[in-house]
Amino acid sequence: MTAITSEVRDDHKVHSNVARLAVAQALTGANTAVIFATGSIVGAAIAPNMSLATLPLSIYVVGMAVGTLPTGWVSRTYGRRIAFLIGAGFGAICGALAAIAIILKSFPLFCIATFCGGLYASVALSYRFAAADGASEAFRPKAISWVLAGGIFAGVLGPQLVQWTMDFWAPHLFAASFVIQAAVALVAMAVLSTVHAPRPAKTDLHRGRPLTAIIGQRDFIAAALCGTVAYTMMNLVMTSAPLAMRLCGLPISDSNFGIQWHIVAMYGPSFFTGSLIARFGAPVIVAIGLALEATAAAIGMSGITPMHFWVMLIVLGMGWNFGFIGASALVVQTHRPEERNKVQAFNDFLVFGMMAIGSFASGQLLADFGWTIVNAVVFPPVAVALICLGVAHVMRRRAPSL
Repeated sequence: MTAITSEVRDDHKVHSNVARLAVAQALTGANTAVIFATGSIVGAAIAPNMSLATLPLSIYVVGMAVGTLPTGWVSRTYGRRIAFLIGAGFGAICGALAAIAIILKSFPLFCIATFCGGLYASVALSYRFAAADGASEAFRPKAISWVLAGGIFAGVLGPQLVQWTMDFWAPHLFAASFVIQAAVALVAMAVLSTVHAPRPAKTDLHRGRPLTAIIGQRDFIAAALCGTVAYTMMNLVMTSAPLAMRLCGLPISDSNFGIQWHIVAMYGPSFFTGSLIARFGAPVIVAIGLALEATAAAIGMSGITPMHFWVMLIVLGMGWNFGFIGASALVVQTHRPEERNKVQAFNDFLVFGMMAIGSFASGQLLADFGWTIVNAVVFPPVAVALICLGVAHVMRRRAPSL
């Protein structure tokens, strides 16, 4: 009876954490939505030249990459909750600095602000893994996907914050939007302070296999590669889309609408992605996600009307959801509980390190070669990831990993 009671309590803690982390994901996602809806437009207005317009978004991704390993260390040493609170603090700093940068027309300060926003996002990446802590093997994919489902609210909240506040401090376009974003980060901090994430036992700090032994597994390589391609290609296209729409003569309201539904499409399927993974397996869902991203790129190459951009962004978001959640579920299968922080942090470092490179390339690709080439770049990495995923899946069925 005691064991059963303990299991019920643990199950209650897991579900309670998932609910809190989903709310935090919604609030944190607003930070990302505001930055991506405005970053390239603000950059084009205050950067020394047009080719640097997407640099603030690239710096944001650099912040995500830089923050992943320290997040893992803080989580491993002091517990995930401390890492979460530090991240939310950087989110508030991001909003304050960005507003000041817009008012002063300081491009370097705006880049520093988006770097802080990236640090906030790097911590938020571990929400999905925190949801899986203590969950049963069957519930883990659902926990991950349900937390990411909180991003649906972010998809509505972020762009609407921009739409409602972008002209509030005219002529300082978007300054008020970032002030509100800072306030939302403080609300997220309050929610995160209630998450149950105890400090790891000291004995866990030195247990487990060496990191090199874990990341050398074919399953980890396939999972990390697929997650990297899914996120990097999505970011490459999404980063350029608002500016491409602007260069095509479309109004900001059209790009806000596109980003809003892109983010909804990123997180909306999360209500059933976990169930699909449980039924069909993570490799199948990852493959579908990568195929959807390639389809989105094809749509992007087919025209430059608002509808082309909107449909492309929606399909791209759905592809990211299946590809990234599926890859995250694969990563969870490659490590033991005591190894989770270092493996998950290293995986995210790989994903967002490559994403940073792709993000830097995106502005230059758009400026030098145009929107069609930005979309065309998606196809080769997706093909490589699909081949790697297929090979790993076949080898796993022939000789399952121990």
